[in-house]
Parts: sequence; structure tokens; C-alpha cells
Amino acid sequence: MRGGVLLAAALVAAMPAAADPVVVPNSESFVMTAAETGRRYRILLARPLLPAPEAGYPVLYFLDGNATFQTAAEAMRLQTRPPKGFEPAAVVAIGYETDEPFDTARRYFDYTTPADPSALPKRGNGAPFPELGGADAFLDFIADELMPEIGRRLPTDPARATLFGHSLGGYFTLHAFLTRPTLFATWVAGSPSVWWNGEEILARAEAFDPAAADLEGRSLFIGVGAEELPDMVVGAGRMAEILAPLSERGLSVSHQAFAGSEHITVLPSLISRSFSLALQAPADIR
Repeated sequence: MRGGVLLAAALVAAMPAAADPVVVPNSESFVMTAAETGRRYRILLARPLLPAPEAGYPVLYFLDGNATFQTAAEAMRLQTRPPKGFEPAAVVAIGYETDEPFDTARRYFDYTTPADPSALPKRGNGAPFPELGGADAFLDFIADELMPEIGRRLPTDPARATLFGHSLGGYFTLHAFLTRPTLFATWVAGSPSVWWNGEEILARAEAFDPAAADLEGRSLFIGVGAEELPDMVVGAGRMAEILAPLSERGLSVSHQAFAGSEHITVLPSLISRSFSLALQAPADIR
């Protein structure tokens, strides 16, 4: 009998302790449905811990929210710690109702402009392209529905908003800049898919009229992993070259190929860099 008791006690001791869920501090999520398209988005919000400045918090909006939110929220929490951190800011990530880091079909629609699938490079998995060409509707959702909703949930400074996108999201970020250049103050285009639709975005960048928008004080950063496919590296550099003259109109244009990084491993570096691009250090805050 005693041996049975000891065995039972040993088995209980060997059982793993009850696990608690991991929670991103001071964060929440909710679902929004776009009025124009009826498409649903999982919105993830990391709130600042410090009080809002008089004008409201700067907000950094991240695409591919399922993949980027936790890294961005932790980067914000670390990089805005007083006394030497950046000013307080909020993180908003736009994701989808899935536990996967990417919803490939959904992002192909939201992040792309219309294109003939037969004229596109074949996908690596050999599958046909999903529905394409919803970038403008998605941009309308961000501008007309999401940003006002975030403004209802916490005090924000609309003049200090940042958009971050990677890969097709980087293409979307460049498209959004060329379409509505004053919607955000800071634009971060990571590993942009300049190849989309025969590199037509390069021609649109060359035709961009800087006199049509107030670019003073805004910034655009194009980053890419130095070990990515050659066309990705060249495309990012070419876009930066085309847009560099906009510095004469007050736009800060910068570009970096991150040594030793490829398409996915560069993502944390890009996310971290976005805070130094978008926010002010304490000594710079007036």
C-alpha cells in the first residue's frame, strides 16, 4: 500500500505544472468589418504606459499584424522606457482571424493593385493567385474607419502616424505613399515587392508630382535584407533612388540593406528601426 502511495505521489510530482497563458502587457484585440468590402480584420492594440502628450500619442500601424504585433509591442515597450527611451506611442497591428502568422490569400487582395494573373511570375507553390487588387479599398478602410476608431479608443495625434509594411505589405506602403502621401508622417517599406505587375510602381514613382503634396517633415524608409533575392535588393534600391530627389521637397528618404539578413529574418530589424524613424528621443521633444 505504502509503495502505491509513493508511486502516486511521484507521478503527481512529475506532472507539469498548470500553464498560464502568455499575455502581451497593456494590449487588447478586437474585430472590425470594412464598410466597403465587408472584409473582417483582427485589430491588435498596444497602449502606451505613459500619459499622452498634449497633441496625443503618435501611432505606428503595422500590416501583417498576426506576424508583427508581438515583436512591435515589445519593441515599443522597451524603446519608450524612461528616462532614455523614445516618447510614448501606440502600436496598432492589422491582422486576420487566424492563428497563422500570415493569411496569404487575404493579404494578396488587400496589399495589391489590380493585375492580370497570367502576366505575373508563377507562385513558388504552383497554386493559382487568389483574388487580387484590393489595395485602394484597404487603404480607405485604414484611413476612414480604422484610424478614427483608434482615435476613439485613446488620444492620438493624426499628424504623427506611421505605416509599416513588409514584402507585399512593403509594396502596399509605397503604393499608399504615392496615392495619399500626407496620410502618414512616416512610411516604412520593408523588402517591398517592387516586382509586382511588371514593376509598374517604379514608373508611378518616376511620375510622382512632389508639388501636389506637402512633404515637409515626412520620412520614407526602404529597407531590405542584403541576402534576399537579387531582384528584391535591386528593386528596393531602385525605388529609393527614384524617390531620393523628394528630399528637396522636405521628405527624408533613406534606404538600407541589412547585412546578413534575408526576406524573413530582416523583419525584426525593420520593426525595431521603425520606432527610431517615427519617434523623438527625450532631448528632442519640445
